[in-house]
Amino acid sequence: MTGTNDSVQTKKDILSLITELHDKLEPFGVKKLGLFGSFARDEQNAESDIDFLVEFEPDQKTFDNFIHLSFFLEDTLKRHVELITPESLSPYIGPQILKEVEYVSFPS
Repeated sequence: MTGTNDSVQTKKDILSLITELHDKLEPFGVKKLGLFGSFARDEQNAESDIDFLVEFEPDQKTFDNFIHLSFFLEDTLKRHVELITPESLSPYIGPQILKEVEYVSFPS
């Protein structure tokens, strides 16, 4: 899935939409969701996917939650989504990702 006319186009679009939909992320067990990659750096183009670093609540980190969250985000944002967890970060690119990640602010 690439960017379509109704897909999100900017970092601001993504962060505000995810903030609005935070209650819909709860069933997936999302503790933290951070944006990184081309959208976080404002270097995206029409073909760019959206990269998220996701942390799950300890008892909610399951394959099903991971996959369903990925599908939900793709359906919502109308773009291909790449999800990774902190545990899966490469020692080579992980430090760069952690430097640029922008976490979505969820209301308390």
